[in-house]
Amino acid sequence: MPSATTRFTDLQFPPVILGTSGLGNLFVALDDDVKCRIVEEFIKYSKLPVVFDSAGKYGAGLALEALGKCLRKLGIKQEDVLISNKLAWVRSELKTPEPTFEPGAWKDLKYDAVQRISYEGMLECFDQGNELLNGYIPQLVSVHDPDEYLALAKDEDEEKELYKDILNAYRALSYLKKQGKVQAIGVGAKNWKAIEKISKDIDLDWVMIANSMTIKSHPKRLLDFMQSLKDKGVAIINSAVFHSGFLIGGDYYDYKLVKADSEENKALFKWREDFFAVCKAYNIKPAEACVQFALRAPGVVSIALSTTNPLRVKENVEMAYAKVPVDFWRAMKTKGLISEDCKFV
Repeated sequence: MPSATTRFTDLQFPPVILGTSGLGNLFVALDDDVKCRIVEEFIKYSKLPVVFDSAGKYGAGLALEALGKCLRKLGIKQEDVLISNKLAWVRSELKTPEPTFEPGAWKDLKYDAVQRISYEGMLECFDQGNELLNGYIPQLVSVHDPDEYLALAKDEDEEKELYKDILNAYRALSYLKKQGKVQAIGVGAKNWKAIEKISKDIDLDWVMIANSMTIKSHPKRLLDFMQSLKDKGVAIINSAVFHSGFLIGGDYYDYKLVKADSEENKALFKWREDFFAVCKAYNIKPAEACVQFALRAPGVVSIALSTTNPLRVKENVEMAYAKVPVDFWRAMKTKGLISEDCKFV
Protein backbone atom coordinates (compact mmCIF):
# COMPACT_ATOMS: atom_id res chain seq x y z
CA MET A 1 0.00 0.00 0.00
CA PRO A 2 1.50 3.39 -0.97
CA SER A 3 2.16 5.86 1.83
CA ALA A 4 -0.10 8.70 2.89
CA THR A 5 1.97 11.06 0.75
CA THR A 6 1.13 9.17 -2.43
CA ARG A 7 -0.42 11.41 -5.06
CA PHE A 8 -2.77 10.26 -7.75
CA THR A 9 -0.24 11.18 -10.42
CA ASP A 10 2.26 8.78 -8.85
CA LEU A 11 -0.09 5.90 -9.62
CA GLN A 12 -0.30 4.27 -13.04
CA PHE A 13 -3.68 4.65 -14.67
CA PRO A 14 -4.92 3.50 -18.07
CA PRO A 15 -6.50 6.05 -20.41
CA VAL A 16 -9.90 4.37 -19.92
CA ILE A 17 -11.42 3.30 -16.63
CA LEU A 18 -14.81 1.59 -16.28
CA GLY A 19 -17.61 3.73 -14.93
CA THR A 20 -20.08 1.45 -13.16
CA SER A 21 -23.31 3.44 -13.30
CA GLY A 22 -24.67 0.79 -15.69
CA LEU A 23 -24.11 -1.85 -13.01
CA GLY A 24 -26.47 0.20 -10.86
CA ASN A 25 -29.28 -0.01 -13.45
CA LEU A 26 -28.95 3.51 -14.86
CA PHE A 27 -31.75 3.90 -17.42
CA VAL A 28 -32.03 0.11 -17.87
CA ALA A 29 -32.09 -2.89 -15.53
CA LEU A 30 -29.45 -5.50 -16.38
CA ASP A 31 -29.30 -9.18 -15.47
CA ASP A 32 -26.48 -10.18 -13.14
CA ASP A 33 -24.89 -12.29 -15.88
CA VAL A 34 -24.72 -9.28 -18.20
CA LYS A 35 -23.10 -7.18 -15.49
CA CYS A 36 -20.45 -9.82 -14.91
CA ARG A 37 -19.78 -10.06 -18.63
CA ILE A 38 -19.19 -6.29 -18.72
CA VAL A 39 -16.71 -6.52 -15.85
CA GLU A 40 -15.04 -9.60 -17.37
CA GLU A 41 -14.66 -7.95 -20.76
CA PHE A 42 -13.14 -4.83 -19.23
CA ILE A 43 -10.61 -6.88 -17.29
CA LYS A 44 -9.82 -8.80 -20.47
CA TYR A 45 -8.93 -5.70 -22.46
CA SER A 46 -7.29 -3.64 -19.71
CA LYS A 47 -3.86 -3.78 -18.17
CA LEU A 48 -3.49 -4.55 -14.49
CA PRO A 49 -4.38 -3.04 -12.18
CA VAL A 50 -7.83 -2.56 -13.68
CA VAL A 51 -9.55 0.64 -12.56
CA PHE A 52 -13.27 0.91 -11.74
CA ASP A 53 -15.19 4.03 -10.73
CA SER A 54 -18.28 3.57 -8.60
CA ALA A 55 -20.41 5.31 -5.98
CA GLY A 56 -22.98 4.60 -3.32
CA LYS A 57 -25.36 6.76 -5.32
CA TYR A 58 -25.23 4.44 -8.33
CA GLY A 59 -28.38 2.39 -7.96
CA ALA A 60 -28.45 3.05 -4.19
CA GLY A 61 -25.34 0.90 -3.77
CA LEU A 62 -26.33 -1.65 -6.41
CA ALA A 63 -23.34 -0.80 -8.60
CA LEU A 64 -20.93 -1.41 -5.72
CA GLU A 65 -22.71 -4.63 -4.84
CA ALA A 66 -22.71 -5.90 -8.42
CA LEU A 67 -19.04 -4.99 -8.92
CA GLY A 68 -18.00 -6.82 -5.76
CA LYS A 69 -20.00 -9.92 -6.71
CA CYS A 70 -18.55 -9.97 -10.22
CA LEU A 71 -14.96 -9.52 -9.07
CA ARG A 72 -15.40 -12.30 -6.51
CA LYS A 73 -17.03 -14.60 -9.07
CA LEU A 74 -14.20 -13.96 -11.52
CA GLY A 75 -11.58 -14.65 -8.84
CA ILE A 76 -9.93 -11.23 -9.19
CA LYS A 77 -7.33 -10.41 -6.54
CA GLN A 78 -7.54 -7.17 -4.56
CA GLU A 79 -4.10 -6.11 -5.78
CA ASP A 80 -5.19 -6.42 -9.41
CA VAL A 81 -7.91 -3.76 -9.13
CA LEU A 82 -8.10 -0.10 -8.19
CA ILE A 83 -11.56 1.01 -7.17
CA SER A 84 -12.78 4.57 -6.83
CA ASN A 85 -15.77 4.97 -4.52
CA LYS A 86 -17.36 8.40 -4.55
CA LEU A 87 -18.83 8.85 -1.07
CA ALA A 88 -21.90 10.84 -0.01
CA TRP A 89 -24.88 8.51 -0.28
CA VAL A 90 -25.81 5.50 1.83
CA ARG A 91 -28.33 2.79 1.06
CA SER A 92 -31.65 3.14 2.85
CA GLU A 93 -35.07 1.52 2.90
CA LEU A 94 -37.25 2.08 -0.18
CA LYS A 95 -40.55 3.52 1.08
CA THR A 96 -41.91 4.94 -2.19
CA PRO A 97 -42.76 3.41 -5.60
CA GLU A 98 -39.38 4.58 -6.93
CA PRO A 99 -36.24 5.97 -5.29
CA THR A 100 -36.38 9.59 -4.17
CA PHE A 101 -32.93 10.49 -5.55
CA GLU A 102 -32.70 11.27 -9.29
CA PRO A 103 -36.26 10.11 -10.07
CA GLY A 104 -36.65 8.29 -13.36
CA ALA A 105 -32.97 7.57 -13.88
CA TRP A 106 -32.55 4.29 -11.99
CA LYS A 107 -34.56 1.16 -12.79
CA ASP A 108 -35.85 -1.73 -10.66
CA LEU A 109 -34.13 -0.74 -7.43
CA LYS A 110 -34.88 -2.43 -4.11
CA TYR A 111 -33.41 0.37 -2.00
CA ASP A 112 -33.37 4.13 -1.77
CA ALA A 113 -30.35 6.30 -0.92
CA VAL A 114 -29.91 9.26 1.42
CA GLN A 115 -27.17 11.87 1.43
CA ARG A 116 -24.61 11.85 4.24
CA ILE A 117 -22.08 14.65 3.76
CA SER A 118 -20.35 15.07 7.11
CA TYR A 119 -17.39 13.63 8.99
CA GLU A 120 -19.38 10.69 10.32
CA GLY A 121 -21.27 10.35 7.05
CA MET A 122 -18.11 9.76 5.06
CA LEU A 123 -16.97 7.01 7.38
CA GLU A 124 -20.44 5.44 7.22
CA CYS A 125 -20.37 5.59 3.41
CA PHE A 126 -16.88 4.08 3.33
CA ASP A 127 -17.79 1.19 5.63
CA GLN A 128 -21.04 0.43 3.83
CA GLY A 129 -19.28 0.61 0.48
CA ASN A 130 -16.66 -1.90 1.60
CA GLU A 131 -19.41 -4.24 2.74
CA LEU A 132 -21.30 -3.92 -0.55
CA LEU A 133 -18.06 -4.49 -2.48
CA ASN A 134 -17.88 -7.95 -0.93
CA GLY A 135 -14.62 -7.24 0.85
CA TYR A 136 -12.85 -5.32 -1.90
CA ILE A 137 -11.48 -2.05 -0.54
CA PRO A 138 -11.54 1.14 -2.65
CA GLN A 139 -8.18 2.86 -2.88
CA LEU A 140 -9.56 6.15 -4.18
CA VAL A 141 -12.28 8.04 -2.33
CA SER A 142 -13.97 11.36 -2.89
CA VAL A 143 -16.93 13.48 -1.94
CA HIS A 144 -19.64 12.87 -4.52
CA ASP A 145 -21.81 15.68 -5.91
CA PRO A 146 -20.87 18.43 -3.44
CA ASP A 147 -22.28 20.82 -6.04
CA GLU A 148 -25.75 19.34 -5.66
CA TYR A 149 -25.41 19.52 -1.88
CA LEU A 150 -24.54 23.23 -1.99
CA ALA A 151 -27.45 23.81 -4.37
CA LEU A 152 -29.82 22.81 -1.55
CA ALA A 153 -29.04 26.08 0.27
CA LYS A 154 -31.90 28.58 0.46
CA ASP A 155 -29.61 31.53 1.14
CA GLU A 156 -25.95 32.48 1.50
CA ASP A 157 -25.80 31.71 5.22
CA GLU A 158 -27.15 28.20 4.69
CA GLU A 159 -24.69 27.65 1.86
CA LYS A 160 -21.83 28.50 4.24
CA GLU A 161 -23.11 25.91 6.71
CA LEU A 162 -23.41 23.26 4.01
CA TYR A 163 -19.88 24.04 2.87
CA LYS A 164 -18.67 23.42 6.42
CA ASP A 165 -20.23 19.96 6.14
CA ILE A 166 -18.19 19.37 2.99
CA LEU A 167 -14.97 20.48 4.68
CA ASN A 168 -15.74 18.13 7.59
CA ALA A 169 -16.30 15.35 5.07
CA TYR A 170 -12.80 15.95 3.77
CA ARG A 171 -11.42 15.73 7.30
CA ALA A 172 -12.75 12.19 7.32
CA LEU A 173 -11.19 11.38 3.95
CA SER A 174 -7.86 12.80 5.12
CA TYR A 175 -8.11 10.59 8.21
CA LEU A 176 -8.66 7.51 6.02
CA LYS A 177 -5.62 8.42 3.95
CA LYS A 178 -3.39 9.06 6.96
CA GLN A 179 -4.46 5.69 8.38
CA GLY A 180 -3.35 4.06 5.13
CA LYS A 181 -6.85 2.81 4.40
CA VAL A 182 -7.00 4.64 1.07
CA GLN A 183 -4.38 5.90 -1.34
CA ALA A 184 -5.79 9.17 -2.67
CA ILE A 185 -8.65 11.59 -2.09
CA GLY A 186 -10.52 13.64 -4.63
CA VAL A 187 -13.85 15.10 -5.66
CA GLY A 188 -16.48 14.22 -8.23
CA ALA A 189 -19.01 16.79 -9.43
CA LYS A 190 -21.07 17.84 -12.42
CA ASN A 191 -20.62 21.55 -11.72
CA TRP A 192 -16.89 22.14 -12.08
CA LYS A 193 -17.14 25.45 -10.21
CA ALA A 194 -17.77 23.48 -7.01
CA ILE A 195 -14.54 21.58 -7.67
CA GLU A 196 -12.73 24.87 -8.16
CA LYS A 197 -14.05 26.14 -4.81
CA ILE A 198 -13.07 22.99 -2.94
CA SER A 199 -9.61 22.86 -4.52
CA LYS A 200 -8.79 26.17 -2.83
CA ASP A 201 -9.33 24.67 0.61
CA ILE A 202 -8.44 20.99 0.20
CA ASP A 203 -5.21 19.33 -0.92
CA LEU A 204 -6.74 17.10 -3.57
CA ASP A 205 -4.95 14.26 -5.34
CA TRP A 206 -7.44 14.03 -8.18
CA VAL A 207 -10.74 15.36 -9.45
CA MET A 208 -13.49 13.87 -11.58
CA ILE A 209 -15.31 16.30 -13.83
CA ALA A 210 -18.66 15.11 -15.19
CA ASN A 211 -20.79 16.59 -17.99
CA SER A 212 -18.50 19.63 -18.15
CA MET A 213 -15.37 19.09 -20.25
CA THR A 214 -16.84 17.64 -23.41
CA ILE A 215 -16.72 18.24 -27.13
CA LYS A 216 -20.04 20.04 -26.67
CA SER A 217 -19.24 22.03 -23.52
CA HIS A 218 -15.78 23.42 -22.73
CA PRO A 219 -15.78 26.98 -21.33
CA LYS A 220 -12.45 28.80 -21.34
CA ARG A 221 -12.54 29.35 -17.58
CA LEU A 222 -12.79 25.60 -17.10
CA LEU A 223 -9.86 25.02 -19.47
CA ASP A 224 -7.78 27.50 -17.48
CA PHE A 225 -8.76 25.82 -14.20
CA MET A 226 -7.82 22.40 -15.54
CA GLN A 227 -4.43 23.74 -16.60
CA SER A 228 -3.89 25.09 -13.07
CA LEU A 229 -4.70 21.66 -11.62
CA LYS A 230 -2.22 20.06 -13.99
CA ASP A 231 0.45 22.56 -12.92
CA LYS A 232 -0.15 21.58 -9.27
CA GLY A 233 0.06 17.86 -10.01
CA VAL A 234 -3.64 17.21 -9.46
CA ALA A 235 -4.83 14.60 -11.93
CA ILE A 236 -8.16 14.81 -13.73
CA ILE A 237 -10.54 12.02 -14.65
CA ASN A 238 -13.02 13.12 -17.29
CA SER A 239 -16.42 11.48 -17.24
CA ALA A 240 -19.90 11.66 -18.76
CA VAL A 241 -18.31 12.93 -21.96
CA PHE A 242 -21.30 11.81 -24.05
CA HIS A 243 -23.72 13.85 -21.91
CA SER A 244 -25.60 10.69 -20.88
CA GLY A 245 -25.36 9.33 -24.41
CA PHE A 246 -27.02 12.23 -26.21
CA LEU A 247 -23.91 13.16 -28.20
CA ILE A 248 -23.81 9.69 -29.74
CA GLY A 249 -27.51 9.41 -30.53
CA GLY A 250 -29.20 8.80 -27.18
CA ASP A 251 -32.41 10.32 -25.82
CA TYR A 252 -31.02 11.54 -22.48
CA TYR A 253 -28.94 14.66 -21.94
CA ASP A 254 -27.25 15.00 -18.55
CA TYR A 255 -29.51 12.28 -17.10
CA LYS A 256 -32.74 13.89 -18.33
CA LEU A 257 -34.95 12.82 -21.24
CA VAL A 258 -34.90 15.57 -23.88
CA LYS A 259 -37.06 16.39 -26.89
CA ALA A 260 -36.83 19.21 -29.41
CA ASP A 261 -39.68 21.04 -27.68
CA SER A 262 -37.93 24.28 -26.75
CA GLU A 263 -35.49 26.67 -28.39
CA GLU A 264 -32.72 25.46 -26.09
CA ASN A 265 -33.36 21.83 -26.91
CA LYS A 266 -33.75 22.56 -30.61
CA ALA A 267 -30.28 24.12 -30.54
CA LEU A 268 -29.00 21.01 -28.80
CA PHE A 269 -30.38 18.73 -31.50
CA LYS A 270 -29.04 21.05 -34.22
CA TRP A 271 -25.55 20.90 -32.70
CA ARG A 272 -25.69 17.10 -32.74
CA GLU A 273 -26.91 17.04 -36.33
CA ASP A 274 -24.00 19.24 -37.46
CA PHE A 275 -21.55 17.22 -35.37
CA PHE A 276 -22.70 13.98 -36.97
CA ALA A 277 -22.30 15.54 -40.42
CA VAL A 278 -18.65 16.49 -39.76
CA CYS A 279 -17.95 13.03 -38.34
CA LYS A 280 -19.44 11.42 -41.45
CA ALA A 281 -17.37 13.64 -43.74
CA TYR A 282 -14.13 12.53 -42.06
CA ASN A 283 -15.20 8.93 -41.40
CA ILE A 284 -14.94 9.44 -37.64
CA LYS A 285 -17.29 7.77 -35.18
CA PRO A 286 -18.98 10.39 -32.97
CA ALA A 287 -17.98 8.43 -29.87
CA GLU A 288 -14.32 8.42 -30.97
CA ALA A 289 -14.40 12.18 -31.44
CA CYS A 290 -15.95 12.67 -28.00
CA VAL A 291 -13.38 10.45 -26.31
CA GLN A 292 -10.36 11.90 -28.08
CA PHE A 293 -11.42 15.46 -27.29
CA ALA A 294 -12.04 14.59 -23.65
CA LEU A 295 -8.68 12.84 -23.27
CA ARG A 296 -6.68 15.68 -24.84
CA ALA A 297 -7.99 18.36 -22.49
CA PRO A 298 -5.42 19.82 -20.04
CA GLY A 299 -4.51 17.56 -17.12
CA VAL A 300 -6.70 14.62 -18.09
CA VAL A 301 -5.06 11.28 -17.29
CA SER A 302 -8.06 9.00 -17.75
CA ILE A 303 -11.57 8.97 -19.06
CA ALA A 304 -14.37 7.05 -17.35
CA LEU A 305 -16.65 5.23 -19.75
CA SER A 306 -19.65 3.12 -18.83
CA THR A 307 -21.77 0.77 -20.88
CA THR A 308 -24.68 -1.59 -20.50
CA ASN A 309 -23.53 -3.74 -23.41
CA PRO A 310 -20.62 -6.19 -22.93
CA LEU A 311 -19.95 -6.14 -26.68
CA ARG A 312 -19.05 -2.45 -26.49
CA VAL A 313 -16.38 -2.76 -23.82
CA LYS A 314 -13.55 -3.58 -26.23
CA GLU A 315 -14.56 -0.69 -28.48
CA ASN A 316 -14.66 1.68 -25.51
CA VAL A 317 -11.11 0.78 -24.54
CA GLU A 318 -9.87 1.04 -28.12
CA MET A 319 -11.39 4.51 -28.60
CA ALA A 320 -8.64 5.90 -26.40
CA TYR A 321 -6.19 5.02 -29.17
CA ALA A 322 -8.28 6.17 -32.16
CA LYS A 323 -6.59 8.47 -34.67
CA VAL A 324 -8.47 11.67 -35.40
CA PRO A 325 -7.02 13.85 -38.20
CA VAL A 326 -6.18 17.50 -37.55
CA ASP A 327 -8.49 18.52 -40.38
CA PHE A 328 -11.45 17.14 -38.42
CA TRP A 329 -10.76 19.47 -35.51
CA ARG A 330 -10.27 22.38 -37.90
CA ALA A 331 -13.64 21.66 -39.50
CA MET A 332 -15.29 21.52 -36.07
CA LYS A 333 -13.83 24.94 -35.21
CA THR A 334 -14.75 26.42 -38.58
CA LYS A 335 -18.36 25.39 -38.10
CA GLY A 336 -18.37 26.79 -34.57
CA LEU A 337 -18.95 23.38 -32.99
CA ILE A 338 -15.90 23.66 -30.74
CA SER A 339 -14.15 26.75 -29.45
CA GLU A 340 -10.97 28.27 -30.83
CA ASP A 341 -9.74 28.21 -27.22
CA CYS A 342 -9.20 24.47 -27.57
CA LYS A 343 -5.55 24.60 -28.57
CA PHE A 344 -5.09 20.96 -27.61
CA VAL A 345 -6.92 19.78 -30.76
